[in-house]
Amino acid sequence: MVEVYGHLGFDFVWLDFEHCGQSPYDSEQLERYTRAADVVDIDPVVRLPKGDPPLIRKVLDTGVRTVLIPQVNHPDDIRPAVEAARYSYDGRPGTRGSGIGRGNVWTAQTPDDVSAVDRSVAVGCMIETRNAVENIEEILSVPELDFIVIGPSDLSIAYGHPYERGHPEVRDAIRTIRAAADAAEVPIGGVTDDTEDAKTKIEQGYRFLRVGDEVSAARTVLGDRLAELQAEERLGD
Repeated sequence: MVEVYGHLGFDFVWLDFEHCGQSPYDSEQLERYTRAADVVDIDPVVRLPKGDPPLIRKVLDTGVRTVLIPQVNHPDDIRPAVEAARYSYDGRPGTRGSGIGRGNVWTAQTPDDVSAVDRSVAVGCMIETRNAVENIEEILSVPELDFIVIGPSDLSIAYGHPYERGHPEVRDAIRTIRAAADAAEVPIGGVTDDTEDAKTKIEQGYRFLRVGDEVSAARTVLGDRLAELQAEERLGD
C-alpha cells in the first residue's frame, strides 16, 4: 500500500503505530516501509504511541524523517521528542545519537552538515485533549516543533461528546487551536474522510491532511459494491 499511495501521487503515507500496526520498535519492519517509500518518492509519517527519546532515535535510524506524537497535554510531553530528533537543538547540542542504521546508510554516510539533517526531520504532535487546548500556546512555543495535527474525534471524547465532531464545544476548541497555531506560525494538520471537508480545511489554512486510509476505503468502495450487487439479486428474485 505504501507503493500504491506513492503511485497515486500522495505526498505522504500515514503509518499508525499508536492504535494498530506492528511494533514501532521493529526496526526491520520500519526499514521495509522506508524502502518502499523511497521507490515511489513518498514520505512516511509515523505516528508513535509515545514520544520517548529512545524510541524517537530508533525510528529515525531506520530512515524515517517525520514522526507524530499523540496525547500531548503539556510542553514537557513533546520537547524531549523534538530534542531527540536533533543533533543541535535550540542553540545547544540535541540528544540525537550516532548509530548504525539505514538513516545514515549503515554508517557509510557521515553528514558533513548536521544542520541539513536536522532540517530534513520533522516532529509534530497531536492536539486532541482538553489539557492540550488549555496549554496550546505553551505547546506551540516549544522550539523547533514543526507542526501540529488536530484530532477532532479524541477532542469530542475529551469534551464529553464522543464522536460529535460538530458539537459547539468541539468546534470552539478547534477554533482556539487554529488561532493559536496561526499566531505562532506553526503549520496545522488534520484528518478527514470527506472530500468537501478536506476542501474546507485547505481553505482554512490546513497544510497537512490525512484524507483516508485503506480500511475506510475498502469499507466504502467494496461495501457499496456489495450492497449494489445484493440489491440487484433481490430484484431478480
